Amino acid sequence: MSVPDYMQCAEDHQSLLVAVQPVGVVSEENFFRIYKRISSVSQISVRDSQRVLYIRYRHHYPPENNEWGDFQTHRKVVGLITITDCFSAKDWPQTFEKFHVQKEIYGSTLYDSRLFVFGLQGEITEQPRTDVAFYPNYEDCEAVEKRIEDFIESLFIVLESKRLDRATDKSGDKIPLLCVPFEKKDFVGLDTDSRHYKKRCQGRMRKHVGDLCLQAGMLQDALVHYHMSVELLRSVNDFLWLGAALEGLCSASVIYHYPGGTGGKTGARKLHGGSLPAEAANRHRPGELYYFFSSSWFAGALTTNGINPDTSAEIGRAKNCLSPEDIIDKYKEAISYYSKYKNAGVIELEACVKAVRVLAIQKRSMEASEFLQNAVYINLRQLSEEEKIQRYSILSELYELIGFHRKSAFFKRVAAMQCVAPSISEPGWRACYKLLLETLPGYSLSLDPKDFSKGTHRGWAAVQMRLLHELVYASRRMGNPALSVRHLSFLLQTMLDFLSDQEKKDVTQSLENYTCKCPGTMEILTLPGGPSLPPVPFTKLPIVRRVKLLNLPASLRPQKMKSLLGQNVSTKSPFIYSPIIAHNRGEERNKKIDFQWVQGDVCEVQLMVYNPMPFELRVENMGLLTSGVDFESLPAALSLPAESGLYPVTLVGVPQTTGMITVNGYHTAVFGVFSDCLLDNLPGVKTSGSTVEVIPALPRLQISTSLPRSAHSLQPSSGDEISTNVSVQLYNGETQQLVIKLENIGMEPLEKLEVTSKLLTTKEKLYGDLLSWNLEETLAQFPLQPGKVATFVLNIKVKLDFSCQENLLQDVSDDGISVSGFPLCSPFRQVVRPRVESKPANAPEGGKPGDPSHVK
Repeated sequence: MSVPDYMQCAEDHQSLLVAVQPVGVVSEENFFRIYKRISSVSQISVRDSQRVLYIRYRHHYPPENNEWGDFQTHRKVVGLITITDCFSAKDWPQTFEKFHVQKEIYGSTLYDSRLFVFGLQGEITEQPRTDVAFYPNYEDCEAVEKRIEDFIESLFIVLESKRLDRATDKSGDKIPLLCVPFEKKDFVGLDTDSRHYKKRCQGRMRKHVGDLCLQAGMLQDALVHYHMSVELLRSVNDFLWLGAALEGLCSASVIYHYPGGTGGKTGARKLHGGSLPAEAANRHRPGELYYFFSSSWFAGALTTNGINPDTSAEIGRAKNCLSPEDIIDKYKEAISYYSKYKNAGVIELEACVKAVRVLAIQKRSMEASEFLQNAVYINLRQLSEEEKIQRYSILSELYELIGFHRKSAFFKRVAAMQCVAPSISEPGWRACYKLLLETLPGYSLSLDPKDFSKGTHRGWAAVQMRLLHELVYASRRMGNPALSVRHLSFLLQTMLDFLSDQEKKDVTQSLENYTCKCPGTMEILTLPGGPSLPPVPFTKLPIVRRVKLLNLPASLRPQKMKSLLGQNVSTKSPFIYSPIIAHNRGEERNKKIDFQWVQGDVCEVQLMVYNPMPFELRVENMGLLTSGVDFESLPAALSLPAESGLYPVTLVGVPQTTGMITVNGYHTAVFGVFSDCLLDNLPGVKTSGSTVEVIPALPRLQISTSLPRSAHSLQPSSGDEISTNVSVQLYNGETQQLVIKLENIGMEPLEKLEVTSKLLTTKEKLYGDLLSWNLEETLAQFPLQPGKVATFVLNIKVKLDFSCQENLLQDVSDDGISVSGFPLCSPFRQVVRPRVESKPANAPEGGKPGDPSHVK
């Protein structure tokens, strides 16, 4: 036997093997549609009995494995169901002949067979037949399941007759010697009358009857026969069959202890009356005793119909099956006997697999790994590449079953590499890629970059990088460059800290070569029948350490409008301490900025960035990501020196609408990969807030005067005012006019104008008004439209009292006389506060309350 069945489990020993195969040309879709319906009938209760029959279906079974049917009866094909298409009566004889040819392949072991014919109609279909069923098409075949049940009952009749025939003592008749295929030549010329030979024959036959009893649903009888067989075969050192008897004993005990099965199949198998008493709740009580019965006791307990009903309860109490611990010991003993025979490698391998499944249920992972390690080194014949892939894949699944995730990933990766072995003419790169994806969890690797931004790195980085490189190569050989770019981007983003300088250069060079043909995007890549790959933003190229929203320049900052002619009213609220409120306010301050941006004005956000690469990093198309209002981002390009320190970068944009705007992050294009980097996904980023209010667009007013500017400032300007200084030289009693020109250089009309004057503290007495003006003509031009100019005249008249003043003259200079403490001196300095090249704080939009509206 050369083809192992890696899916076998202990409970398969009680099942009947039925082959389901097509005859002639049958489409794969139609065949598996019927095969699925047939295989749904996997167990039936025997009529007029409490026994249950289990069926195992295979659509492909090697005939050479069938030759081991005497060694273990669950390996022989006892039923054959064939499916064929036949649309013409003249093709029927040829079709029926093919059916007989198919039966001859398994003819020596078949109990019964059936032929399902689809498409044939007429007189032929009306002839009564037991082995042929006719159906007009694949849709109109409701009776398929019922025919399968009848077929299984016919198998049971033959099985029961064979069991009774072999179990009955026939005194005087010689018991035939059952052999496996490679043993037949070894027994030529042996003395068939020797006691040793007869014991060998009896032991093997007892083991064979135990198999038949197990298949017939008679678990207690099977246990009895297995124990007798073990004693007989051990006495003659018949190790191969002794191993089979021990394995049968293990299988029967597993079926008793674990009625739900060990193969992970859906639906637990039910125990029926003919098996063992329903004492599942008490099966694992500590201190239970497990007995082996002598051959003399068995003789009285057995009848031709199985266990004597009077003694069945006694057997149930005595627990004539192995304990969960003894099951594993007997498996080890059986496998050690199998290992003595080179031709029993498949039997040994399958026994290891069955033991692992039992240990997985018992949660004994370390012992299970020993069985698997033994299975790895079992030497079979020269396997084909497909068989190697299957072997490594099953080993991977079994290691996963016992919780050895990394070991499971190792064998799955070996299977993936086997798919593209040099000896394969057409390498299966898709299968290789699929298997590589399945290894990721075993190596603590996820294809979601968010999993790498939380906490410390998990897993072996060197192995993970190797695996990612293999994914890149496999996806390229599949002809999917987008996948290659995504995996290479993921490698660069998540493994950057573990790459050497040379590796960083190599990876980025490869990435640029891939992105020349297929740029990297932020789209989710969905694999056919596989997972979805999330986008990989380059948050480390460059690394951002700080994000700060900047206030508008002083000339563009909006000012709170208040009447210059009225009195200021304090709007401060009383301070009430509350730790809860303080906490909430702190969170709010962390989000919302206390200044404002203006619709239509250029706004700035400053980033402090760092280049971790050992070469110059070129960042293209870097701009802001915002939400809340329409925002026109003005992208920038920058070049960062190799391993630079913190480097300031200012990103700008123009809000197009009003409301609350939130800066969510930034976008970049690096090495041909477009990235949207969100602030929430940037670890260790400091920010004073990311939300600011955008107010409606404001007018911009430019003020100029007829007097020359002064190089000196009379008083420092406050933070929220724009000031200019002009000078004039006057004599006492002299009057001069100052022409002030107001130009609307913005896009909004200027609707309101207020003018006020303020004198600095002076010790001199001033007669009359120093400054006077008339705004009637000026206000007649309002609202002042964009691009328009308005003027008004300011009259300056100086009239001072110099009498009875001691120490009046404080300073005499070349350009005139300065009067101590008096703001109007020679030269005269008048403060005018326009909004130069800005939307003026003194010109509101529409005169709305609260808007800036005045000029000082």
